Amino acid sequence: MENEIDEVDEEILHALQEDARNMSSDEIAERTGTSGSTVRKRIQNLEEKEVIKGYSAEVDYGRSGYPLRMILYCTAPIPERGRLIRDILEIPGVISVQELVTGEENLLVTAVGKNDEDITPVAQELLDLGLSVSDEVLVRSHVTTPFDEFSSEE
Repeated sequence: MENEIDEVDEEILHALQEDARNMSSDEIAERTGTSGSTVRKRIQNLEEKEVIKGYSAEVDYGRSGYPLRMILYCTAPIPERGRLIRDILEIPGVISVQELVTGEENLLVTAVGKNDEDITPVAQELLDLGLSVSDEVLVRSHVTTPFDEFSSEE
């Protein structure tokens, strides 16, 4: 398998999910029982295989002045939904798009804004792209965690 990873790679992924910015290769090496140079090579390999697609900051949009987070359930024509994702991501306020493998409600769009006037145009632009919006949900909170299966700790 092209992107097969082993337990060391999984532990590296878990460490990076915990805190990629502050986790040194030597700290990860200690957790994995390898050397810092091995960790750096493995990270480079994971990046080349696009297992690691990039690094980003986890932003608290509420604390940064954008307290509204809206999830919009959309339906796009199946042959076009993959192509539409790039266009959707260009809409101001949209922070993510998830492609769902269903006939109806096959795109999940997340947008943030300061107020209703920021969020309302997102739905209109989705309609302008040819999508139908079946539901809009205001999100109270959003919390993430590293994927436990990547960790050897119990």
